[in-house]
Amino acid sequence: GFFQSYAVEVDIKDASNATCLYADWMMRFLITYESNNGDYKTTTLNLSSSITHNGSVCGNDTQAALVAVQFGEGHSWSINITKNNETYQGDFITLIYNTNDTAVFPDAKRKGPVTVLMKDPLHPVRLNTVFVCHNSYFIEAENVTQIFWNVTVQAFVQNGTVSKKESRCPADTPTFAPTVPPTSANATTASTTTLSPAPTTTPKPVENPDIGNYSLKIGNKTCFLATVGLQLNVSQDKPHLININPKTTIADGACGNTTATLKLNDGNSTLIGF
Repeated sequence: GFFQSYAVEVDIKDASNATCLYADWMMRFLITYESNNGDYKTTTLNLSSSITHNGSVCGNDTQAALVAVQFGEGHSWSINITKNNETYQGDFITLIYNTNDTAVFPDAKRKGPVTVLMKDPLHPVRLNTVFVCHNSYFIEAENVTQIFWNVTVQAFVQNGTVSKKESRCPADTPTFAPTVPPTSANATTASTTTLSPAPTTTPKPVENPDIGNYSLKIGNKTCFLATVGLQLNVSQDKPHLININPKTTIADGACGNTTATLKLNDGNSTLIGF
């Protein structure tokens, strides 16, 4: 797996012991915090092997459904899901992380639970349809980046059975070249003409990336400046080059006395941290 973390599975039953809400997903969090000496550090908060889902509720026509999980040393995450006559949709996501967890925040200046509230950006899903997203996507708010992948969710399940109809996230949707339907003219030609093999074409090389100017400010003073063209070379089955487009890339992060963090999000499931 691209990320090493534990999966969460929540199967909520109603009063008749039928499934009313089902969710199975993986997630992790990148959190920037201030250390005791004034530096800002970015740490990773993963799910632990022991996860509970106390407080999760089915929801109905007048009450939102709620998926709530608790993990690790005092951390919790929840999302409330609302519906109308035709669709359901995630509303607000609440993350509470506890900086008393010294394994994750060994030198945090602020001690105790910290609450981060963010809006779920995903589109509505039709009722009696399960939302599926295998590829990773990001939600950012304040000093936290949430990363999700292998997501399967259906709220307001009907008749106790998770639907086989899927609504896929944009990250899972492949892009196909348009096809030209055959006409009677080219169909006749194809049936009477022997076609020679198509010439082998050389793949077009990826051009150099555009140079972007990325900066962070404290007040009206720039504390981090990067002028750079970025290209990723991802080797899976074969090398794959990705240029980072500065026109669609958002810079975020924090500056400390001796440490600075720059996060670049290209809005296309690519997150780079310096």
